[in-house]
Amino acid sequence: MKHLQSLKFIVLSLLILVNFTSCTKDDMGRDANKAAISVSLKSSANHLNNVFLDIEDVQVKVKEDGDVSNAWVSLNAINLGTHNVSDLISETELLLVDHFEINQTFIYEIRLVLGDNNFVNINETLISLDLDENASASNLIQTEFEGNHIYQLVINLDIDESIKFAEDENIMILNPKLYTEIRKF
Repeated sequence: MKHLQSLKFIVLSLLILVNFTSCTKDDMGRDANKAAISVSLKSSANHLNNVFLDIEDVQVKVKEDGDVSNAWVSLNAINLGTHNVSDLISETELLLVDHFEINQTFIYEIRLVLGDNNFVNINETLISLDLDENASASNLIQTEFEGNHIYQLVINLDIDESIKFAEDENIMILNPKLYTEIRKF
C-alpha cells in the first residue's frame, strides 16, 4: 500500500509537470525566425467625407531595388474591395492584414495597392478619383522586422491632403498621403 501511494504521487507529479511545461498549439506552429505582421487602416479628414478607395492588396518592399521581381511581397490582405475610408476616423480601423508571417527581414517600404474604383461623394454626386501618375500609396518604414515578434502597423491616410482638384484637367486627383505607426510586441 505504501508503494501504491508513492507511485500515485510520482505519476501525479509527472502529470502536473508535463501540463505546465507543454507547448500550446500556437507555440508549436510559430517559427522563431518569422515575424507576424498585422496592418490596419485609419484616416483623418476635416473637409472631405464619403471618400471611397478600392483596396486590392497590401505589400512590403524587402529589397532596396524596387525594380527587382521579388522586391515587393504581398501580405495577403483581407477586407479587399471598395471601402468608405472617411468612416475610419477616431478609434475605428479597417483590418487589412491579420498576423501574416514573414521571414526575419529588413522592410524598406509599405504600400496600399489601389484599384480603379476610387471616388468621392460630393453633394450626392459620385466623382471619380484619378490616381496621380507619379503617386504611390506607399510610405517608407526602413525597419528590421525581427523573428519571434509581432508587428502591428497602422497606416494613417490624410484624406484632405490626398485629394486635389486639377483645374486645368477638370478632374479630382488622388495622391495618397500616408503615415505609418509601428508597434512591436
